[in-house]
Amino acid sequence: RNLCNHGPYFLAANSSLCGLAANNFFRNILHVRRAFLVSALPMAVIPFISTAAVYEVFVREPLFSGDLSCELCAVVRGGITGAVVGALYPIFLALPLNASLTARYSSSPLPGKENLLRYWLTTAQPVFRKMSLGVLIQLITGLYLATKHHGIYVKILQQMSASRDPEELQ
Repeated sequence: RNLCNHGPYFLAANSSLCGLAANNFFRNILHVRRAFLVSALPMAVIPFISTAAVYEVFVREPLFSGDLSCELCAVVRGGITGAVVGALYPIFLALPLNASLTARYSSSPLPGKENLLRYWLTTAQPVFRKMSLGVLIQLITGLYLATKHHGIYVKILQQMSASRDPEELQ
């Protein structure tokens, strides 16, 4: 019961940690030393809220309303939500945030318009490598939560069908 109620918040808290880690990696690469709180606060709050909301809307709510009864579908949705919204989204969110801080404080030389894409790809590549463990953890956590939520859903259905059995009512 506790897992059913508070499980998505654990996934969301991990998402916040992924956001803070990605923010820290980008800050170190781009040599941003100022405005730590300005960049850390949104990197903790926005991934938390978005991960909890997306898991609720795409996994938990359809499962318990009866719209999603396939176990594999629920598990895949949970895994995708964990990996994409819980880990990749905070990484992609940290990139423009730290890019704007780099431009504002001139902490690192920025390229011209002709090399812009290549510069940001080479800047983001080590962060994605370092965060691959975070993506894997979020994927496994999302899979686990969706599996447990589906198990709870099946138990609820079994209890409801057992209580409707006419032989048990007599």
